[in-house]
Amino acid sequence: MNRPDRVVALCFVLAIGAALGLFLVYVRGGNPQAEGTLLAVALGGVGVGLMMWAKRLMSGIHEETHSRRTTQPATEEQLQDASHAVEQGVVEIRRRRFLSRLLLGAAGALGLAALIPIRSLGRAPTSSSLFRTRWTSGARLVTIDGTPVTSSTLEVNSFTTVFPEGFAGSADSQTVLIRVPPDLLNLPSDRLAGAPDGLVAYSKVCTHAGCPLGLYLAETHELRCPCHQSTFNVLDGANPVYGPAPRPLPQLPIEIGDDGALRATGDFSGPVGPSFWEEA
Repeated sequence: MNRPDRVVALCFVLAIGAALGLFLVYVRGGNPQAEGTLLAVALGGVGVGLMMWAKRLMSGIHEETHSRRTTQPATEEQLQDASHAVEQGVVEIRRRRFLSRLLLGAAGALGLAALIPIRSLGRAPTSSSLFRTRWTSGARLVTIDGTPVTSSTLEVNSFTTVFPEGFAGSADSQTVLIRVPPDLLNLPSDRLAGAPDGLVAYSKVCTHAGCPLGLYLAETHELRCPCHQSTFNVLDGANPVYGPAPRPLPQLPIEIGDDGALRATGDFSGPVGPSFWEEA
């Protein structure tokens, strides 16, 4: 195999390796930077290989030669030239067959990698799955490192992020726990019992675009989303007072156990996240 053949073969082999690497990275959880790099190498390998094959390996056109027909027997030199030409033709066929198989392998590997994102779309969620999180009655509130939260964890006008025990880090279950003066709370009567001793919990997922809320303004008792500045009144059931958020943050009902630990008494008062989740 000459040098141009080796370069084309190397391009196709790199494309196969990159496509298989893309497949493995995606299966193991994904990494946007690695996936982008591997996809670029895979597509670039196929593209460069095809261009070089077309330009340098397949551009040669054998010119036809015409000679007078003769009945004289071929000389030894002519027989050797014919044999050499046949051997060269066989080598050419084998070379093209080998490169064609590498090209098919690269295309197949890319196809395999492309199937994973399609498969990850999964089935359409059921209507009930959009209204449920990991919070259940009796689930203890814990921090991201799994530390249980008690009634003495927070001081007035302070807040923290909590999760249901056993599901620390759950995206749809992340909750903001805030302590406010109890006499300032203006919650509906059926939700006031779920905020004992001024401890009130709301979903941390903004109801506009699903960004996690990141700022608590203690002076005004407001939660603010860093993405589009949606602002929610903590004292008034987390109703939006500014920004594009169309509805309040769902409240998580909690209670203080005999041991002082905070526990949920059920799931959120409504679906978490953007409002389109409610559309049917």
